[in-house]
Amino acid sequence: MRLLLTACATTALVVAGPLTATAADTGPQGPVGGELLTAKPTVVANGAAPPAVQASAYVVADLDTGQVLAAKAPHAKLRPASTLKTLTALVLLPRLKKTDPVVGSDADAGIIGSKVGVYPGLHYTVDLLFQGMFLASGNDAVHALCAHDQGGVPATIQRMNAKAKDLGALDTHVTDPTGLDADGQYSSAYDLALFAQAGLERQDFAKYASTKYTNFPNVGNKGSYQVANQNKLLFNYDGALGVKTGYTTLARNTFVGAARRNGHTLVVTLMNAPHGITEDASNLLTWTFTNYGKLKPVGTLVKPAAAPPKTQQQGKPTTTTKGTAGAPQARTALNPGQAVKSLAFRVPDWAYAAPPVLLLGLFLRRPRALRRRRH
Repeated sequence: MRLLLTACATTALVVAGPLTATAADTGPQGPVGGELLTAKPTVVANGAAPPAVQASAYVVADLDTGQVLAAKAPHAKLRPASTLKTLTALVLLPRLKKTDPVVGSDADAGIIGSKVGVYPGLHYTVDLLFQGMFLASGNDAVHALCAHDQGGVPATIQRMNAKAKDLGALDTHVTDPTGLDADGQYSSAYDLALFAQAGLERQDFAKYASTKYTNFPNVGNKGSYQVANQNKLLFNYDGALGVKTGYTTLARNTFVGAARRNGHTLVVTLMNAPHGITEDASNLLTWTFTNYGKLKPVGTLVKPAAAPPKTQQQGKPTTTTKGTAGAPQARTALNPGQAVKSLAFRVPDWAYAAPPVLLLGLFLRRPRALRRRRH
């Protein structure tokens, strides 16, 4: 009987599924972007054989036409590292005024991972923080920008997930806007290409992505120090437009690069690469430019969902300040009460009948056991 009860309880938990979030890489008509663009680790190209690269997944696409010209596991859900900052920028750039002053905080300076050097009490502009975010991949700059926006980091995460959905980036789920290895955070080479395409359509995004150097203030107003862009493609590839690099221990090397040659603008995205990712990106771009006339598309970059027209009420600027009680809540951690509620919504209806049935079985079993003892 005990074995039966244990089996029933275990089955209920298994069927209920984990609490971690998942995202579909398929739409109503199959894989997003075309039937050939799956999560399988198979290189897909038509017209010429692409060079071998060490990344687990990649996409090469024409940003002007939206045609995917080569891919490998484009929909594999992998950790994006700091390439996720392309999506962070897409959310924050239209919302923040570049000339706004921002004062560095202890929370900015204390963030883990790569930093550009945001110090408590020092004054920055939104523009300079964006430069620190793109060039040095500064997590401190990202935190300062998110904190400056309405609702802070939790609201930024919420907007990033909504933006990804609007762009058709269904492989992406955000739990940390810096791109760190947070639980439940993933994206795909395909989605990174969508972010690059949307970003490079913005003049400010393109400018930050291609900036090679900037200067950041030292503590105590003692001059400044130079910050160089971490994307080496900008320094050694003809026609490079930059974009974003990334690295964490779990994600390994990730990369988003773009270049313009011969009237074509290409993007290359790579994920989960051991080393030499800039060289691999360069080789893929050169191969595509060289064989462009031979290549036939193997898929497409989907177009963003049409934005609904703004009503008069929606168009009004908000006066809510950051940190208000109405700000969206973070999804990166659940307290015990929230965890129970979250689990409750994931348990199938039939599972709620399991506890009463189990208790009834124990109750009916008990008298028989007692009768055996009396004899």
